[in-house]
Amino acid sequence: MDTEKILNKIGEMYSPLSLACQQEFMANSEILTHKRGEIVVREGHYSHKAYLIVQGCARAYYLKDGKDISDWFAFENEFMASIVSFFSEDPSPHYVEFVEESTVIEFSRDTVNSLSDKYHDFERLISKVVTATMLGLRERLSSILFNKAEDRYEQLISIRPDITNRVPLTHLASYLGITLETLSRIRNPKNRI
Repeated sequence: MDTEKILNKIGEMYSPLSLACQQEFMANSEILTHKRGEIVVREGHYSHKAYLIVQGCARAYYLKDGKDISDWFAFENEFMASIVSFFSEDPSPHYVEFVEESTVIEFSRDTVNSLSDKYHDFERLISKVVTATMLGLRERLSSILFNKAEDRYEQLISIRPDITNRVPLTHLASYLGITLETLSRIRNPKNRI
């Protein structure tokens, strides 16, 4: 695995890292493979790990009244963590699960704090990742509040055209705030009333 290439791609997407920072980040991180369906964070548990997804897909989800509600997906060159637990050191309000077999770079909150103190470029990277995550979650909330189900689905497909091949439709439906039946009708216009 070419970690320098991966970190350069992350730099292009968010903010570049110096070679020294990249090397220290990798020296304090671990490359791991997680199986499909593997849960790495559970509701009510503390989590001080975050993941840069090299290959694969993960999701964050809640359980509400026995229902599984997907809140967030992360794919290649994106980050996944229990944001609340990772940054505030509170118990996680949700689960983090790998939806596909995934290769990740796992790192700790201590690594983030240490590298942020030492390298301004790392601090800037984390700031941009957190900002992008917050803006994405805000956009999703606005979409659920103000857009019709069909529009939410079309917007998601325009951003991530391959998502229906990678994520179970039940997870997509809950992410979009609709039932599986509604998602099926949206995906197959012949079934619309």
